[in-house]
Amino acid sequence: MKTLNIAIAGSSGRMGRTLLKEILKAPSLRLYAALEQTGNSFLGKDAGELIAAHLDIAITDNFSTALPGSDVLIDFTRPDGTLKHLLTCRTNGVKMVIGTTGFSSEQKKMLETASRDIAIVFAPNMSVGMNVTFKLLEIAARTLNDGYDIEIIEAHHRHKEDAPSGTALQMGEVMAQALNRNLSDVAVYARKGFTGERKSSAIGFSSVRGGDIVGDHTVMFAGTGERIDISHKANNRETFAAGALRAAHFLMNKKNGLFDMQDVLGLR
Repeated sequence: MKTLNIAIAGSSGRMGRTLLKEILKAPSLRLYAALEQTGNSFLGKDAGELIAAHLDIAITDNFSTALPGSDVLIDFTRPDGTLKHLLTCRTNGVKMVIGTTGFSSEQKKMLETASRDIAIVFAPNMSVGMNVTFKLLEIAARTLNDGYDIEIIEAHHRHKEDAPSGTALQMGEVMAQALNRNLSDVAVYARKGFTGERKSSAIGFSSVRGGDIVGDHTVMFAGTGERIDISHKANNRETFAAGALRAAHFLMNKKNGLFDMQDVLGLR
């Protein structure tokens, strides 16, 4: 198996450090570049310092010189940063695995445009278990298509900046499509005061932020006389890193195109 050269954006962040550890465990992967934003306190230091190892790879903010030669850039940063990295990857023919959340509809179109030239896996949640959960939700929504109210509850750590989570939104999209609904028409993101009776077509979202919760997601199908809950709980970030690295391998035989974890796992 060919050794893949992996670059990591946001290498000093929580996901970046987890990816560094997982790459060291995989004989088929090699850390090629560790990248950070300008002004980061770790710039110039050995990336190994982030995980108590010696890697002899200096953390840099110069994407244009560090990325060429990489096979895949893995990016779990912020939308604006990811889009800047996307431009450099597109110019240099570097594939991307994107776990960044919070993109607007227009920003997502930019990913689609770039995928004409490079291969991209874009998924709000890289966990293998969560992507199996997406498939279960699709089946449940089609089966429970009458008389069951759908509510999505998600919880994350206090540092998460976007809400609802990208994973919760993807859950909503999966179920809305299964029910032939447009999520933008039926989503309810907040309730306060006198809201009136719940519309049967609504898909509700509730967000919790606190502590160090890695990621909890539950979908409630509430019917008359019974309730079905489908839940996924992430106990650590290794599950997301493992999925991202699996996605990197998937891209190796792809010249271009926009894919997600359902494609990576063969669940499409």
